[in-house]
Amino acid sequence: MTVTDGAGLQLGLRQNLAQFSLLVGVNALVGGMIGQERTVLPLLAEREFGLTAFTAALTFIAAFGAVKAATNFFAGTMSDRYGRKPVLVAGWLIGLPVPLLLIWAPSWGWVIAANVLLGVNQGLTWSTTVIMKIDLVGPERRGFAMGLNEAAGYGAVAVTALATGFIAEHAGLRPEPFFLGLAFAGLGLGLSVLFVRETRGYAEQESARHVARHDGDNDPLTTGEVFRLTSFRERALSSCSQAGLVNNLNDGLAWGLFPIAFANAGLSVGRIGILAALYPAVWGLGQLYTGGLSDRIGRKPLIAGGMFTQAAAIAWIAATTGFRAWALGAAVLGAGTAMVYPTLLAAIGDVAHPSWRARSVGIYRLWRDGGFAVGALLAGVLADVVSIDAAIWAVAALTAGSGVVVLVRMYETHPAGPIGADVRG
Repeated sequence: MTVTDGAGLQLGLRQNLAQFSLLVGVNALVGGMIGQERTVLPLLAEREFGLTAFTAALTFIAAFGAVKAATNFFAGTMSDRYGRKPVLVAGWLIGLPVPLLLIWAPSWGWVIAANVLLGVNQGLTWSTTVIMKIDLVGPERRGFAMGLNEAAGYGAVAVTALATGFIAEHAGLRPEPFFLGLAFAGLGLGLSVLFVRETRGYAEQESARHVARHDGDNDPLTTGEVFRLTSFRERALSSCSQAGLVNNLNDGLAWGLFPIAFANAGLSVGRIGILAALYPAVWGLGQLYTGGLSDRIGRKPLIAGGMFTQAAAIAWIAATTGFRAWALGAAVLGAGTAMVYPTLLAAIGDVAHPSWRARSVGIYRLWRDGGFAVGALLAGVLADVVSIDAAIWAVAALTAGSGVVVLVRMYETHPAGPIGADVRG
């Protein structure tokens, strides 16, 4: 698996359409690996393993989020050091046992172990497909490219959540719903080994002609320096990192607590599956539009507006009852997330120099996916100590606060944006 030389490579979506399309398909399979859990696993915790405490039931999300966050960090570093394709293939190899562990699990500890492996799988594969697409398309259509990537991934989450809900209602919670995961893992590994090509040479070519936008761009940066820039010092990068964390904090709530709340209200598994699928479906499809929109109007309006939209949707779900009201809330939550998700990645790509962009993406995704663990623990503790409604309201308030941080701290990172890029620490 050698790294392709940068000479003679052309940046651009049209020039690399075949490879880009293949990576979109691979990322759909990555999303399907999460989708197999969205409807079934919270119900499995309660009905088959007898976990009545919300904190205990949500440990699988906390384990997944913590491991995925850490893996994202190493995925970016390893992609820069060894190339993108070896990291992608390693991620699929680690994901192969996940559906089998979920099928055969005799105790909740097995489910936690499966989600540790799933976190590694997602951190390596999803991070790498993002980095590879950024490599291929260059700066002009980065938002559109990220929209396609995230639409494929979360569209697959939605379809798989809906399918597993339907399967579980007719065949039971195990093993049939997890057969889809076996198929996704095998197909993803095969495509990655046989057809995906290395893309690091494209980043090297872009780096050679990159116009510096940050004081340290032309000097080699250590991983520690990239971490500090992305996490704290650089205003746009750090604003994106905190927004990503809060976004996945509320996604952890939607994944782990919403199905239990809906079940407690008397909804059937099939209807819970519809609600579990509706949110990522709108999220996934919406990104086909919002990613390209951020290339036209800029990143900041969509990020701030998306965080406020998510906060309003979560508050609506807390304040209402019934399938139709919750369906509306889930759809609006998906729309808000669609505004934010690809735009955050595009903003990271705008600011980070190609020579350290993969590491910056990995560090951003470390913070973002750490939100799963924070959200699961926060929601679980509040639900146990106070109530499910209190947990949902608290997450709504945190999401609105994140939008305020973006408004105050972040500058516009894309030249087409209304404010004009000003990349200062």
